[in-house]
Amino acid sequence: MSRQIPKNKLRLGTRASLLALRQANWVKAKVEGQNPGVEVTLVHIKTQGDKIEVPLFDVGGKGLFVKEIEEALLGGEVDLAVHSAKDLPILIPEGLALIAFPEREDPRDALISKDGRTWAKIPWGGRVGTSSLRRQAQLLNIRPDLEIVPLRGNLDTRIKKLATLNLDAIILASAGLRRMGWEDQVAEFFEPEVMLPAIGQGVLAIEARLKDKRVQHLVASLNHPPTQLCFMAERAFLQRLGGGCQVPIAGLAQLASGRLNLSALVAAADGREVIRGKLEGPLAQGEVLGRRLAEELLEKGARDILNEVEQR
Repeated sequence: MSRQIPKNKLRLGTRASLLALRQANWVKAKVEGQNPGVEVTLVHIKTQGDKIEVPLFDVGGKGLFVKEIEEALLGGEVDLAVHSAKDLPILIPEGLALIAFPEREDPRDALISKDGRTWAKIPWGGRVGTSSLRRQAQLLNIRPDLEIVPLRGNLDTRIKKLATLNLDAIILASAGLRRMGWEDQVAEFFEPEVMLPAIGQGVLAIEARLKDKRVQHLVASLNHPPTQLCFMAERAFLQRLGGGCQVPIAGLAQLASGRLNLSALVAAADGREVIRGKLEGPLAQGEVLGRRLAEELLEKGARDILNEVEQR
């Protein structure tokens, strides 16, 4: 049973990793700063993704860092939650809603390497660590000689594994590194033309109960409409494909000259086949563009890749 909470208090559900707490404390500071008298308390919630040691793509991936937090929202144990948008499942549970998307951080992937080497100087047969099938597929498409080493753990743990696993480099999201103030460790940022990021990479999504108008009002000012437009276009693409962490799927929407540009891909995990596409259209049609681009990629061969994964 949920207990009655004073109107000037909010409970924010979050994972307890360093990065999740940094993001949650940022949201807490913003909400309190823009709503004088309101107090936000962080509630730490351990998710399935925090407990498992195997690569996420071996267990389905999507929603592993979210489910328990959403259950706490539905159960009235917390009033709002902040997620890395790329962790969100394809469907939001009935009774919940994504209510705000703060301005997007750098969506690119970043290379942290031994001795600060750039991508071009990673040796033949080099060992590269990543937690993502999406990164693996794009890396192998460019450099099939590489040995890809699966990484698990929080951001700080994965950085330590560069040395402990004797890796030549690791690939991480720029957004997390920037939010932690660790971007000085980056040897090189990958432009989207080289490595397309995950759907929603760099975006924070704030979630609450659909009928909780009080929370929605308190958080509304944190929403950044351009970020929301781009994310919803990317999410529409992903939803039409129905893919999760077991399929390398990437997409990035960007705004330019009053138009929305969406680039996306679906790849085989070994990188031998990569189906790419781009579409441009009016800002108001982002979700339509996302679904249309998904249809185009399905016709170009993405359906075969998705079917192959489902049959495993």
